[in-house]
Amino acid sequence: MIKKTKRSVQQIKTSSSKNGKLLKYAGIHFIAEFWNGKNIDNSKEIKRILLKAAKEAKNNPLEIVVHKFSPQGITGVILLAESHIALHLWPEMNYLAVDIFTCGKDSDPFKALEYLKKEFQPKRVEIKKIKRGKIAL
Repeated sequence: MIKKTKRSVQQIKTSSSKNGKLLKYAGIHFIAEFWNGKNIDNSKEIKRILLKAAKEAKNNPLEIVVHKFSPQGITGVILLAESHIALHLWPEMNYLAVDIFTCGKDSDPFKALEYLKKEFQPKRVEIKKIKRGKIAL
């Protein structure tokens, strides 16, 4: 699964910047909270979901670690050439913490987030978007 890749920054032209300047970012970071969604307590299924989320975002998976806690709960992380996607499930609270941080000009972390919403079907979602490493040109 290891693939050599080159890190790159995302370039986004925004109307909110003065004079429509081009802004560069190290990456986009989504922090999301899902409540009352589908409860998946299967390590293999979480691994499949992480891989698919990475592919949806046009990322290159490097390594996956999924840990199942006793008596319940799972943490899964997929390390990407473009950063990472992490899931932390608390079935006893009907809660899932989602962390998606990607860089690279072709990466689309929003697609990974949309895929995860489709998979987990949360009834309530809160999302924070952070532009990491912003540089105005």
